[in-house]
Amino acid sequence: MRFVDEAQITVSAGKGGDGSASFRREKYIPRGGPDGGDGGRGGSVFLEGDSGLNTLADFRHTRRFKAQNGQGGSGRQKTGKSGEDIVIRVPLGTIVLDAETEERIGDVTEDGQRLLVARGGKGGLGNVHFKSSTNRSPRRTVPGGPGETRELSFELKVLADVGLLGFPNAGKSTLISKVSAAKPKIADYPFTTLHPNLGVVRIDVERGFVIADIPGLIEGAAEGQGLGIQFLKHLQRTRLLLHLVDMAPTAVETDLVQQVCKLEDEMRQYGEGLIEMPRWLVFTKADLMTEEEALAQAEETVKALEWEGPWYLISSLSGHGTRELMGNVMTRLEEITAAEQESAAADEMASQALEEDAGDSDEIWEPQK
Repeated sequence: MRFVDEAQITVSAGKGGDGSASFRREKYIPRGGPDGGDGGRGGSVFLEGDSGLNTLADFRHTRRFKAQNGQGGSGRQKTGKSGEDIVIRVPLGTIVLDAETEERIGDVTEDGQRLLVARGGKGGLGNVHFKSSTNRSPRRTVPGGPGETRELSFELKVLADVGLLGFPNAGKSTLISKVSAAKPKIADYPFTTLHPNLGVVRIDVERGFVIADIPGLIEGAAEGQGLGIQFLKHLQRTRLLLHLVDMAPTAVETDLVQQVCKLEDEMRQYGEGLIEMPRWLVFTKADLMTEEEALAQAEETVKALEWEGPWYLISSLSGHGTRELMGNVMTRLEEITAAEQESAAADEMASQALEEDAGDSDEIWEPQK
């Protein structure tokens, strides 16, 4: 399926049903009075997260969605039937914006999560609500309220724990195909990946993480060159970046230091805090030279870059170094999770303490005479 990460649709909630102007007409009740019921509410439009989807491609052809109108009220104070809601399934990681105001409506990040994007109109009031001692035969009713209509913009950011970053043909697709069940297209020429591929890396039965293969970048990507700029935003949701560096002589940029520096420049130009994200260097295709040559070249590059973070030397084809890399990635993700949970717990305790302090200071202060 072709990957689509942006879409725009129109959603319309249903109109509320009109209130009824009805009077009781029964044989032995000469003064029946008003009995018009209320109209039913209009159907609303919801978005729902679906972990089985990974693209917004469905919205290329279907761009208008309308919920059902509510039915009008009737005699005997019967309320009209409410309109049925519409639930639109979207992939996890979908950001929803109002296309006209650019207001951010919400973010769908969990399976089954629902987001209200257009509220149905209220049902109108029947004439039974307007009877009084001075107006025993009211003919006044209230029509149903209109439903909301909105132009929505969707932007999909892939939800993954780890993102693979690198120039075309750096070995990203090969790596993800070897460490997960993902089956991306692989070839010996650049630009083979046209959309992000997600794979689940299983360390053991209870431990694993999601890894994303992002289309390769080229120089000038932050300014719109090539395909990479369309997908740089997907890296913002990841918790760790693996920066793949191609050691093969046929690489797009044979100088390894320049490979790293040029890609870092693109990340800085793109902004959004991408350059500050945790990032490990991974030298790929080490099997194309002797182990001693590969290690010496990697160490020389790390020294020239003054790189202080973790770095690895791997061969995806032979599997050399990949098990160690994935195991260490899992450990690091668990450390990040533990730190986040500890921080969240500390914030909650601080919030509770502030609430308790506020409760203790409810006494009214009076100046001394």
